[in-house]
Amino acid sequence: MLNPFVSHTVQRDGVALHTRIGGEGPPLLLLHGHPQSMCMWHRVAPALSRHFTVVLMDLRGYGDSARPEADAAHLAHSKRAMALDAVAVMAHHRFDRFDVLAHDRGARVAHRLALDHPNAVRSLMLLDIAPTLAMYEQTSEAFARAYWHWFFLILPPPLPEALIDADPARYVRSVMGSRHAGLAVFDSAALAEYERCAAMPGTATSISEDYRASASIDLEHDRADIAAGRSVTQPLRVLWGEHGTVARCFDVLALWRERATQVSGHSLSCGHYIAEEAPENLIDEALSFFQTVQKEQP
Repeated sequence: MLNPFVSHTVQRDGVALHTRIGGEGPPLLLLHGHPQSMCMWHRVAPALSRHFTVVLMDLRGYGDSARPEADAAHLAHSKRAMALDAVAVMAHHRFDRFDVLAHDRGARVAHRLALDHPNAVRSLMLLDIAPTLAMYEQTSEAFARAYWHWFFLILPPPLPEALIDADPARYVRSVMGSRHAGLAVFDSAALAEYERCAAMPGTATSISEDYRASASIDLEHDRADIAAGRSVTQPLRVLWGEHGTVARCFDVLALWRERATQVSGHSLSCGHYIAEEAPENLIDEALSFFQTVQKEQP
């Protein structure tokens, strides 16, 4: 579905990262969410590539990137490790400063990327998340019921892995189909791609480790930033679906203003999967935001 974008493999620390690139103009990195792959951008990336050099990557453990071995501290699946992957991918394509558009898990990677590598990230747009630490600290019954996979995946191995591996397609459809738009909003080829990748050996371990990291080592990194007074200083635009769980359970803009100094944003008339539910709106938002930043910070 992204065939016009040229495929590359980037190696970092023994992990093979699948990436695609296309278009021309300032570099823009796109990071996907769970349980998806870079394919989630198929309705957005072609239009953006007329204005930007678009770089897409599959996060480690997802899509066609490698599945690292699990470790006791979950370091291999930490957002810090994934942020380093992103820097390596962009360096491979000869970009040392770039903008970032990211959704869901990818947006958590982008948050860490902006904090750990402030000279690399010029600006970022995050889709349908609040800061991870705030979401755990403010968890409610409504949030836990809607985002049940957050608490299922952090259970000790091998239970989550065994249940996912028993029927990977059912897991994908259960997570994605339970949101506002159901499964009808997804292109059948995209859904088939998510299911293909979920069935790859090691996926169940990696996606579980991704969430175990978020509930452990990632929170340690977030708390260390807060204690040290570190925040996101780059221009940050946050968008969320007005029909989604994040909007229902959290004050998205207020929470980001606690963690960043230049924050703007608003809801869109859709649910969680903004790039697939409201692609035209997202394209307009991205063009407006990133082109304005580029004029102000050439």
